[in-house]
Amino acid sequence: MLNVTGISKSYNDHELFSGVSFTVGMSDRIAVIGRNGTGKTTLFEIITGNIIPDSGSVSMRRDTAIGYLRQDVQPSSERSLLEYVSGSSDVVRDLAHKIGLVQEDLAEERDEETVNGLLRKLGELQSLYEAKGGYSSEHEAKIVLSGLGFAWSDFGHPLSEFSGGWRTRIELARLLFLNPDILLLDEPTNYLDLETQRWFETYLKRYHGAVLITSHDRAFLNNVVSKVIAIEDEGVIFHHGDYDSYVRAREKDIETRQAAARRQELEIRRQMRFIERFRAKNTKASQVQSRVKQLGKIERITVPRATKKIHFNFREPPRSGRVVIELKHVAKSYGQHVVYQDLNLVLERGDRVAIVGINGAGKTTLLRMLAGVLPFERGQRVLGHNVTTAYFAQYYIESLNPYNSIIEELRSVAPDEPEQRLRGLAGAFLFSGDDVMKRISVLSGGEKTRVAIARMLVRPANLLLVDEPTNHLDIASREILTDALDAYKGTLCFITHDRTLIREIANKIIQVRDGQVTVFPGRYDDYLWQSRSPDGQAEMMETQPGIGQLRQPPTAVRKRRRKALEGRLRNEYYRAISPVRERITEIEQEVAASRKRIEEIEAMMADPAHYKDSRNVVAVNREYMTLREKVARLTTEWEGLTGEAERIDLEYRRTREELAG
Repeated sequence: MLNVTGISKSYNDHELFSGVSFTVGMSDRIAVIGRNGTGKTTLFEIITGNIIPDSGSVSMRRDTAIGYLRQDVQPSSERSLLEYVSGSSDVVRDLAHKIGLVQEDLAEERDEETVNGLLRKLGELQSLYEAKGGYSSEHEAKIVLSGLGFAWSDFGHPLSEFSGGWRTRIELARLLFLNPDILLLDEPTNYLDLETQRWFETYLKRYHGAVLITSHDRAFLNNVVSKVIAIEDEGVIFHHGDYDSYVRAREKDIETRQAAARRQELEIRRQMRFIERFRAKNTKASQVQSRVKQLGKIERITVPRATKKIHFNFREPPRSGRVVIELKHVAKSYGQHVVYQDLNLVLERGDRVAIVGINGAGKTTLLRMLAGVLPFERGQRVLGHNVTTAYFAQYYIESLNPYNSIIEELRSVAPDEPEQRLRGLAGAFLFSGDDVMKRISVLSGGEKTRVAIARMLVRPANLLLVDEPTNHLDIASREILTDALDAYKGTLCFITHDRTLIREIANKIIQVRDGQVTVFPGRYDDYLWQSRSPDGQAEMMETQPGIGQLRQPPTAVRKRRRKALEGRLRNEYYRAISPVRERITEIEQEVAASRKRIEEIEAMMADPAHYKDSRNVVAVNREYMTLREKVARLTTEWEGLTGEAERIDLEYRRTREELAG
């Protein structure tokens, strides 16, 4: 479907890649990976034709459509959200325009033969419009928008009311609705919360076309892709498999090269010793010259740089009391919007807590209240014995002195630390040699993030609160961050959309939903299992306030609790299923009435006398088109609702069986 042949690209004598060739098939899911600045986005721009390569070519099958999501695209329009997304198909929009023109001609035409021709043309356009999904476009757009986290109440709002990451989601929704043959997605998960990421992964797995993705989210890549294009220092590498399998293959290749390089170096030294020893002897002159020529022809084996696990002895923070911090009966609102009403939470020494929840649920609000940088209307924030706090957010990065070098920035918070130790810390965060003398002002966003984290850890507090530390970080830097947080000895509470970071660091999960905070002891995968099981979730709710240790109630209490759960489950089931069933009944009645009227109109259209009054023909035709659109829309909604009803029934039966067992 897409062929890239021998492309090369350089900027200011810096070669990004050279002689790159690959093909993309209809069902391919390909990750394009590499450090920031290696040319991933440039490759996408070349594929779309926005950048011309220095050499090589890009070709594709005729009529192949490409959809391209750039980083931080901000769609600008006063159209409503739903109108912008559902009206984004040029083909459907063009057909709708043509249908309107034919209808206008019909309204004015008096010649019977011309009217008949226009009606045939109108029928053809309407059939094509239906085949292209014109009648169901709004419904499809709503499905995509809902999956990406938009509420139904958002659909009528103009694009100008959305900000930041929501506008990027809007552009992503528009592309998914268009269904292009090839999707190019440049960091699509940057603004997606964990629940939306899971929906997006499922959507991409079922997508009918090819998908090429750049992403720094390792879990996302592992769940979606089956091929990897890696832009490395020594060239572009192609690999069949997911991201982790590429890393394993890469490590094995590096180990093989290292062993070969060592053998080669030993052989070179052996030959050099012979040359030095017999250089002055005439009897050995020919042998010496032969070996010199051999050495000159040797192509040195280069060993690519691998990101190693950091080994830095971070200073251990002072020991705190068992209870590190406590929020008691906290209430927090923003104007009329109530975020928390009666929040109670305890963090203990050794907790490594990940705060999760959909965007807008109140995760950052909770973290900022824990950090003491956000006031609240009611309640208490109580620090434990000997607790010191450090809070990392984007403004912490902005507090770096742009005129300082990296080493000066580290020294500003640890003036008594030896130079060697500060350089060791900088090296652990991928700043080695002369890099430590770079000014903060010339660093990229990811490099500034690494400096800020290093500065925070050189003299760490014993309670560290971190908000989205992976922003602007490539995969290698995220691995460094994971190592650093893993080596940290204090209490940690953090927010991130990087599931790999959560899996490797967190020993407790705090879920924020609808103003409620639920504590799940254990790892992230334990949380996923517990949060999806009503029985398990109910058990987790029975925790000691703020501590999260499970109580084991006696048998009688368990039976009483199970009956209460069964009653609650039954009530929730009827609350969920009743409106769905009512709407299904309404749709069936509406569809039946509409189909009856369609049959009446079709009978009229079969009567030649119907075409004597052109105005009546146009009015009836418009009614006919509207009814067909209505039936198509309602039928799609009916299918979705019946599926939802089946899902609710199945979930209810399964959960009831689990409770009974």
